Amino acid sequence: MGRTELKLFSGSAHPRLAQEIADHLGVPLAQARLQRFPDTEVSFQIEENIRGTDVFVVQPTCRPVDQHLVELCIMIDAFRRSSAARITAVMPYYGYARQDRKDKPRVPPACRSRPSWWPTCSAPPASRGS
Repeated sequence: MGRTELKLFSGSAHPRLAQEIADHLGVPLAQARLQRFPDTEVSFQIEENIRGTDVFVVQPTCRPVDQHLVELCIMIDAFRRSSAARITAVMPYYGYARQDRKDKPRVPPACRSRPSWWPTCSAPPASRGS
């Protein structure tokens, strides 16, 4: 079985962490352009070929949580459309994790809705443990 090339991307949430991971792995950060329009809408463009590669994107969902989560979904969609072999979202912090149970009536556990829309971004949640 052949090994596929690894590409490491960074979202805007913590580029320094992504660079530290890249340095530790001995790989360069992949080239992409992420920009925001005046209304905060995000635009993402991959600036290198990722066809058939294993893509890792570092994007914690720190403040502003919703903005970083939408950015991650847009990035994952771009990777999928560019034919990456596998896509792994590296999320050292998941912003909705504390809302994991229903503790009051008529209050939905927000983190429970994530699995229903996550496949839209085409990166299934990774299993924990080995």
